[in-house]
Amino acid sequence: MDIGNKIKEIRVKNDLTQEELADRCEITKGYISQIERNITSPSIQTLIDILEALGTGLKDFFSDNKEEKIVFTKEDVFVKEDEGLNHKITWIIPNAQKNIMEPIIMEINSKGRTYDLDPHEGEEFGYVLSGAIVLEIGDEKHKVKKGESFYFMPNSNHFISNPYKNKAKLIWVSTPPVF
Repeated sequence: MDIGNKIKEIRVKNDLTQEELADRCEITKGYISQIERNITSPSIQTLIDILEALGTGLKDFFSDNKEEKIVFTKEDVFVKEDEGLNHKITWIIPNAQKNIMEPIIMEINSKGRTYDLDPHEGEEFGYVLSGAIVLEIGDEKHKVKKGESFYFMPNSNHFISNPYKNKAKLIWVSTPPVF
């Protein structure tokens, strides 16, 4: 069982940041991050505290009685808006953070941008549904317009911005999950 990803999945489902969860458990945000990335494992007592803060317990957390869902509807989506960066992320596959790939719909308003993403193992793909974006990978900038796609190995810091006047909308798939 991937304990870190399962904790992240429940945290995101509860609309909590790592910092909020850490505060509730009286541990550091960095420790939550390490647990979610499976860099470290929590003690049993810390795991119990984390699960309690997430509104669940050991029995439900370790239960694998879920059937695999194949088709997802609009009721399954999870949306998060970031007014500071002027974008909206829609997770079109719920709890995709536990999967190998994480498809999202990213909407970036004029003058908006995504978070800076650190280099990581895996691959990233995107397809612009409307508008245009600038994909910045390290020192390189790539303009990507409606109907165009991108694909790269995320070996450098990267982010997407929208310096244009119209909103941009794209499908973005990352493996492993990064959002």
